[in-house]
Formats: sequence, C-alpha cells, structure tokens
Amino acid sequence: MNAVAEMSVVDLCLEQGFALAGVCDATPTERADELRRWLAEGKHGEMSYLADHLDAYLDTDLVLEGATSAILVADAYSNRNQPNDDPGPARGMIARYARGTDYHTVLKDRLHTICDELRARYPEHSFRAFTDTAPVSEREFAARAGIGWIGKNTLVINPRIGSWFCLGGILTTLAIERPDDQQPIRDHCGTCTRCIDACPTDAITPYSVDASRCISYLTIEHRSPIEPVFFEPIGNRIAGCDICQDVCPHNRPRLGTRQPTPRPEYEPSHNSFDLFEVVGWSAEARSEALRGSALKRIKLDMFRRNALIAIGNLYREEGDARYLDALRSAVDDPSDLVSRTARDVLRDLGPPTASPG
Repeated sequence: MNAVAEMSVVDLCLEQGFALAGVCDATPTERADELRRWLAEGKHGEMSYLADHLDAYLDTDLVLEGATSAILVADAYSNRNQPNDDPGPARGMIARYARGTDYHTVLKDRLHTICDELRARYPEHSFRAFTDTAPVSEREFAARAGIGWIGKNTLVINPRIGSWFCLGGILTTLAIERPDDQQPIRDHCGTCTRCIDACPTDAITPYSVDASRCISYLTIEHRSPIEPVFFEPIGNRIAGCDICQDVCPHNRPRLGTRQPTPRPEYEPSHNSFDLFEVVGWSAEARSEALRGSALKRIKLDMFRRNALIAIGNLYREEGDARYLDALRSAVDDPSDLVSRTARDVLRDLGPPTASPG
C-alpha cells in the first residue's frame, strides 16, 4: 500500500470527525521492561487485568493475528469551563471526559464504520477496532503515529490541541506505509514539572504514574476502602481528576490556532452530582443517573464511598452540620464499604466531629 493510499485512510478517519489521525507499524512495544517493572512494583493497584493480559500488551499478534499496522485516532472532548463548573455546595465533581456520552461507544461506532469501508476495499485483510478496553498499548502507538508525544503525566499531548482527547484505533493485517510528513512529535515537556507539582497525591514522577495513588484510579478503579491518607487530597472529586491536564501549558488556548470542535455527544449532561443524592442512591437511581455514561464502571457502593469522602472534605472546609449528619447516618449502612468509609472519614476528621461512643 503506497503513501497516497495511506492518506486516504487518514482521510477516512478525519471524515468521521476525529481531531487527529495517523498510522504506524504494529510491532511489539519498546517499553516491555518498563511495563513489567511497573507491574512488579504494584503501581497498577487493583487493575489485575493489566497483569492478566500482559502478553497481549507486549505482542499485538495476540490481539489480532498477523497485525502489521495500526491506525490511531484522537477524539476531542469538551474542555470548556461550563457555567456550572463551579460545583457550589454539596456537589461532587466528575472528570471532563466523562461528562457526556460514553467515549467508548462514540469512538467505536465510527471506528467500525471505517473498518467496514476498509474491509470492502481490502477483503483479504483483517481489521479490529479498539479503545482503551483492549490490551493494546494505544499511547505508544499514538506517539509512533504522530498524534503527539507521551508527556510527563503519561498522557499523549499534541502541540496544537493539547491532551483533551480520547484515543482509539484499528489494528490491521494490511501493511500501510507512513508518509515522510507524518513523523513522531518530539517531546515538548522540557523542564516543566507543573503536572508533577500539582498532583495532590504525589502520583506522578517524570513519565510515570503510580496508579495506586492517582485520584482517577482511586475513585473509578479501586474497589476496596480508600486509605485515609488520600481523603483530603481527593477533595470533592468523586469520579476522576483533571488536575494534571488543567495545569499543563499545552492545554492553554493558543491564539491563531484552530481548535477541534468536540462532537455533540461529548457535550456535558453532568458536570457534577449532588453528594447527598449520591450517598442515598439506589441501584435504580444510579443506573438512571449514569445512563449512557462512561462512569457506569463505578459500582454503586464505590460511588457512595467517594461521595462520603467528598462530604467529609466539605465538612472540614465549611463545618456544615448536614455533612456530619450524612456521615453519621452512613455508619450503620448495610454496605460494608460504605459503613467502613463513613467510620474512617469521621475518625479522620477527629474530635469533636467524630461520632460519640
């Protein structure tokens, strides 16, 4: 397949509304030793699937037999400060990527459309769409494909549009040449350490994140009780965290630079949730509130756990007795995770706020 045909593949992606697109070879990761060491140090926390599927992360042939090339896309989501981004009293914040429709669905629908078109053109070849749910090193592929460089916060950063985007792609047995004008982007992080300095849990070291300390991991992936040392740094965040992106200089608007328009599916339906409502959610209320959201992976008791931690932090700041009442009421909750968290938060707040007895 020649470079002209490769450009038609990129064009297919751009016609589907992706902000960026590129291609690269699908050879195994060059960071195998780094990944093994990261797992051995337990920095993946409770995300056991990363270790369980390590072989596939190291070899794309286990994801798609005969994989030769990868097509990578970046889908921009809304990074604008909405009028109700200020959460006000008793609100728990959610990360920007999760405020609209589930990005997995939005990405895959169009990636499947591209796969269908390519299968029609090249019926002798195989194509498999993927997002971050597949055991694929999508950030490394994105860097190879010229989408951006992997920054010190481990996110892919593009010099024009920053890092407010989700990644997806297609593995294929089709050999696709990369044209000369599509080259990897050099690292622009330089001596900047803003993301490292701003992280309230000290999860970031240069080009590595200890997921077991990351607020996004703790609020979304971690299913056990959260250690009290993280309570206050979590603040009022109940689903994800944007701090390292908020402070990144490459996410500042650039005069004279055309920024991508996020797809309407990513327009926020929720910027935050009422914390008292979340603590009292039933399974049905949770399902209704998270309809079509990427946050469905957060179990009911985990969401309630997160809300209690946020309520404790708001009580610490404001001293409103309603927050204390909510914590005390949750001590006898049927859920072990919820009741344990309520007790831990009350204990962390210390006297005179701790429940008597």
